Order: sequence, then structure tokens, then C-alpha cells
Amino acid sequence: MGLKCGIVGLPNVGKSTLFNALTVAKALAANYPFATKEPNIGVIQVPDTRLRALGDLVRPESVIPTTVEIVDIAGLIKGASKGEGLGNQFLGNIREVDAIIHIVRCFRDDNVVHVDGSIDPIRDKDIVDLELLLKDMETMESRIEKISKLAKSGTRESKQRVDAAKQIMTQLEKGIPARNITLGPSESSILKETLLLTDKPVLYVCNVDEQSVIRGNDLTRAFDEKIAGEEAERIIICANSEAEIAEFEDPEDRIEYLKEMGLDEPGLNKLIRACYRLLNLVTFFTAGPKEVKAWTAKKGTTASRAGGIIHSDFERGFIRAEVIKIDDFLALGSETASKEMGKMQIEGREYVVQDGDVIYFRFHV
Repeated sequence: MGLKCGIVGLPNVGKSTLFNALTVAKALAANYPFATKEPNIGVIQVPDTRLRALGDLVRPESVIPTTVEIVDIAGLIKGASKGEGLGNQFLGNIREVDAIIHIVRCFRDDNVVHVDGSIDPIRDKDIVDLELLLKDMETMESRIEKISKLAKSGTRESKQRVDAAKQIMTQLEKGIPARNITLGPSESSILKETLLLTDKPVLYVCNVDEQSVIRGNDLTRAFDEKIAGEEAERIIICANSEAEIAEFEDPEDRIEYLKEMGLDEPGLNKLIRACYRLLNLVTFFTAGPKEVKAWTAKKGTTASRAGGIIHSDFERGFIRAEVIKIDDFLALGSETASKEMGKMQIEGREYVVQDGDVIYFRFHV
């Protein structure tokens, strides 16, 4: 399945630097607003030690990780919802992503200008939030106008849709993002078809200096207080350090650099895992002599639909799924040993795929 996350924030908060670290693409990272005008797009591999271990056991011709598409979106400023700066382009790009990685600047550096002249991550967050809300209100206003015309000569149900849309609008006007609105069936239907920007899940990334990457600083602590009521996830990353780590070709050099920083893994790994949690995703594996591969599915995906992620024939001609938990496979050393020890489960099409399942699909078309 395709997965696209958009990196957003004000100009000069570290978006393109983080993008460079995440991807093999090299976005322009410059010390002036709007260094990114067109969205840069890169595909990154999702780090998973289980996949590597599975590959070491099976020894296939190839080992293929699952991927995430990352979009570095132009920086936003006040008035974006009215087209200021690159506002229309920025908001249009956000509409196309599945989740938002919202970067806020939590480092002080006189050599890196800030579009508003001072460092205040709370203010920066509020600017982005407000512009997204204003755009959503504009979108919802158009939706209300459209369905109101239909409701004049329509059914009772169409009039209920108008009421539902107005209830959503009322919540937006109170500053409540769409993802936090309590919804009934009618509101959920309207929200799904309207594709509001504030309905997208958000991961906050505090971009700090190297000295603050473990414990944070006064700016990150103030930001944490700000988002305490949102039930949102927040991680701390030093984008400059992550970019340097990504440049090391020798894995041992990376490990040594991380040790010097007091880290046991790159912050990018935490970011990708956080995106997975944000989107309620799981990883399942297929394993054979030709390839061992990781696949991404939404939580709750059934075995037959998971087969369809690989190939439509798997879903259309689904017979059964033979499932081994990854921990059992790695502990016992092979598919054969797992079968012999009774660790392979035979599941039907309605089986809900779990994170870490190694699945052999049986099908006939």
C-alpha cells in the first residue's frame, strides 16, 4: 500500500535538512525563506531489524523492505490560507498526504534566520494550525453551500447532512481541528468526503541542537505543555546531526557517531516508527528462496485483503493463509522447524493480520 507523509512547518525550521537525512534525494537546504518551492519527494526504506534477521535465516536472492514516501512541502507563513507566500501551493500539497510531520524549531542560532524574527515554537505551531483551520473553514463553507442547495428539494437525509456539516463548521470556528471533533455517523460521512486538512494525523518533531537531543531544552518543554491536551505524539530530533549520520557510508562510523551523541539508534528510526503508529499500520512478511519482503497494512486488515496488497490474484483466489509469528520463526530458525513445532497457524480469509506475521498465501485462480 502507498503511504505518504508530508513534512510541514514555517520556513527555516529544518524541513529540508530532515528530508535530506531521510531520503537519498538532496533537497536544497538554504538559509532563506521559500528555499523549497516545489515539493521534493523521496522514498525511504522502513528500518526493521526483524526483516534483516529473517533474511539472514532464509538467505533469499533479495531482501526488500517496505517503504514510505516523504514529501518536503514549501514553508508556510501567515496568510497562507489566503494565498500569501506559497500558501495555495502549500495547502494543496498537504491535501495529498496521509499524515503530517509538523516540524517546529526548538534551537537558537543567530546564523539561521527566522521568518518572524525570533524563536518561539508555540507561536510557530499556532500559525500553521490557524492557517490549516482557516482553509478547512473555507472548504466546509463551500460544502455547506453545495449540499444546502441539494437539500432544498431533497430528502430528510439530505437536510440532516446540512445540519451535520454545520456542526462540523461550528467546531472548526471554535479552533478545534477536525481530527479532534466528536462525530456521529452523519458528521463522519461528511468529514470523510470533504478531506479536511486538520483531519490528518500529526506527528510533532522538535528540531533541536545536538546538546538537547536526549533531554530536550526549555523550548521543547514549553512546547510539550502546549500540546498536552492534544494527545499528540512528539519526538525530538537534531536534523543537522541526522543529516551527518546519513552521510556516513560505513555502518561502524554511524555507530561510533551515535555513541558520541549518547544515542543507540538514529532519530530517523524513531520518526518512521512514530509515523507507523500514527497511521495505525502493521508490517507483515513473506519469505521464500527468491525474496524476503516486508509489507505494510492497516491494522484490522484481513488475510485475504493482505494478499491483495501483494497481488490481486492472491485476494481473488484466496484459499488460506499459513501464518508464523516472526518471533517463533527467528527462534526456531526456519519454516520447516516452525511447522514441526506446531507454530504455523492455518487461517481463513477473515483472519486479522498482526504485526510481525510471516505469511504464506495459498490461492487458486
